Amino acid sequence: MELDPPAPRARVDRARSVDAARDQAAAKDPRRRCRDVRLEPLDEGTVVQTLHIGTFDDEAPVLARVHDEVIPEHGFEMAGKHHEIYLSDFRKVAPEKQRTILRQPVRPATAPAD
Repeated sequence: MELDPPAPRARVDRARSVDAARDQAAAKDPRRRCRDVRLEPLDEGTVVQTLHIGTFDDEAPVLARVHDEVIPEHGFEMAGKHHEIYLSDFRKVAPEKQRTILRQPVRPATAPAD
C-alpha cells in the first residue's frame, strides 16, 4: 500500500509540536540536551525491520543476523544506515521487556562483477 506524503501544512504543524515539546522540556530542566531533538523526515523506501524485545545491549546480534543473513537471502543489499524506533520508555520498562523496532533501508542487490 502506497501512502501519500503528508501535506506541507501537516509537516509544519508537527514541527511546531516538536518545537513546543522541546521548549517545555528545556524549561523544566535546562541541563537536558533538548536542543538536540529534531523532527527529521525519512524517505527510506523499502526496508527490512524487526521487533526486538530486550536490552539495547542485545540488539547487535539481531542486527548482524538481519545484515548478514536476512537481507542477502531475500535478494537485497543495505541502502543506508539502520535506525531504531523505541516503543518503550526505558525509564519505566524493565530492560528485558523493552521493545524496539530495528529498521534497515534496502534495495535490490546488484549482481557481483565477474
